[in-house]
Amino acid sequence: MPIVSVQDVTKTYASGFQALKGVNLEIDEGEILALLGPNGAGKTTLISSICGITRPSSGRILVGGHDVVTQYRQARRLIGLVPQELNLEPFAPVGPGVAFSRGLFGLRRDPARVEAVLRQLSLWEKRNARMRELSGGMKRRVLIAKALAHEPRVLFLDEPTAGVDVELRRDMWKVVAELKRQGVTIILTTHYIEEAEAIADRIGVIADGQILLVEEKAQLMARMGRKNLSVHLREPVAAIPAALAGYELELCNGGRTLIYSYDTKSDGTGITRLLSDLQAAGLSLRDLETRQSSLEDIFVDLVKERP
Repeated sequence: MPIVSVQDVTKTYASGFQALKGVNLEIDEGEILALLGPNGAGKTTLISSICGITRPSSGRILVGGHDVVTQYRQARRLIGLVPQELNLEPFAPVGPGVAFSRGLFGLRRDPARVEAVLRQLSLWEKRNARMRELSGGMKRRVLIAKALAHEPRVLFLDEPTAGVDVELRRDMWKVVAELKRQGVTIILTTHYIEEAEAIADRIGVIADGQILLVEEKAQLMARMGRKNLSVHLREPVAAIPAALAGYELELCNGGRTLIYSYDTKSDGTGITRLLSDLQAAGLSLRDLETRQSSLEDIFVDLVKERP
């Protein structure tokens, strides 16, 4: 049984704007799901609906088997949420602030648990510092600490590395990997697609309030990935010879490079024939280079295909 189940959920605001259009999504316990989508796609509305912040217009959402509307307290107890916004009390000390978040869920004081969370996020040395004294990256860590204080089984990270420098971002993903090892289910939205490619088990793509796909990362890239062959010429050309028009080549680098795209799953790549035709067209090759399409390429193509 999935730990999160979203069943035909819609959300229409008073203005008439429909943010979610019949979303169905199941998330397994212990996995990392990266939810990708352009601005306004419905990512934050979907997360807010699962967390009980926004009430769906129709449909049903279960977290750990609890309905997020009719069994709000039981469902919310299982969830940790790290929002995009850095909304922290500026004069509150870090340690007590994290401990207070635990109390919001009716849990007893547990200094050892709070210390463990602060140490895990490299915040222990800052436990007595006030929030306003911290950098943006450290504030982001405090948000994660507050979300983990009550030991949730599901953690939502909404753009968790926005405004964080490269070093802190790398450290944060180490924390995410450790949480996964501990069995925490993690759902993240990110604009850094290379992060999703590096850490996620499955990729979900949402656009215009609808889920376009949810698929294992490796399977998605194998199914939809393409390779590019860069043919570097010894001498630049002003235009692609007419004899090569059937290959749909792209000319770049001041006429010094031809780009040929091919499907890795097809019976033949056409490269051997292309190289022969290049020679017949009088073009002299300096070098060849291949590149596998990235998750970002696939994401852009998927969103482009929307009507």
